[in-house]
Amino acid sequence: MNVIEALRWASSFLKEKNREPNAGELLLGHVLRMRRGELLAAFERELSEVEQKQFTEFVHQHGDGEPIQYITKTEEFYGRPFTVNPEVLIPRPETEELVLAVLERLKHFFTESKALNVVDIGTGSGIIAVTLKLERPDMKVTGVDIAEESLKVSRKNGEALGADVRWVQGDLLQPFLATEERFDIVVSNPPYIPEADIATLDEVVKDHEPIRALVGGEDGYVFYKQIIDQLPEVVADRALVAFEVGYDQGETVASLLKERFGEKIQSEVLKDINGKERIVIGTLTR
Repeated sequence: MNVIEALRWASSFLKEKNREPNAGELLLGHVLRMRRGELLAAFERELSEVEQKQFTEFVHQHGDGEPIQYITKTEEFYGRPFTVNPEVLIPRPETEELVLAVLERLKHFFTESKALNVVDIGTGSGIIAVTLKLERPDMKVTGVDIAEESLKVSRKNGEALGADVRWVQGDLLQPFLATEERFDIVVSNPPYIPEADIATLDEVVKDHEPIRALVGGEDGYVFYKQIIDQLPEVVADRALVAFEVGYDQGETVASLLKERFGEKIQSEVLKDINGKERIVIGTLTR
């Protein structure tokens, strides 16, 4: 079997399984360690027995519903490769928009030349914390997560990408409530899917990605409420708060911030590239 024959077989097989037919290109590229352009320029290259066996196994795994990213153990985020496994969510493009929004607004909101203290709540694979540190090396960045298995992934990503991030195990902002530490920037992409909606998700998501990182309680707001309730004890007098939210949750999360901080906070709801509510940014001055 050569490259073109392998891709034709994979496309036909995955189509029958109602998967994306072009997924075979990603899987074969991973097996052969080739980028897409290199792969398409090597149609006549014969696969070795080992390569063919591995590729076939990967295609069958994806046909059974396992996400490509868990098979290849990697996904790109903000132009960098991150390790992922079933203990963490697969990075989404929408979260790149959250990071970009934070980076853009902090430049205008913080005018002093002090080193900013940042915390990423529910860090998972560490994509937000690592990216913020690499984009702004002058900032002190902390990633916190309740799951040690997730922190193992984030630590690995931090080390691999050379990001000096502090990793803390704990429940939301709980580790910092008894300390004097204050954060200038609080960012989080918490679980926000209502319990009843889990059954409607694609099986590739609901059967393989960690449910603890998806479900936000009965109404989807449980973690927003807990984080916002804890915020006054950990944020600096001048702070930026940023959340990723579900497509219909923006105004409610903005209202929760308003209820907690009153006139001291100014909030805005940003839409993603698809025109859906995706980010809530709050600028606090007290």
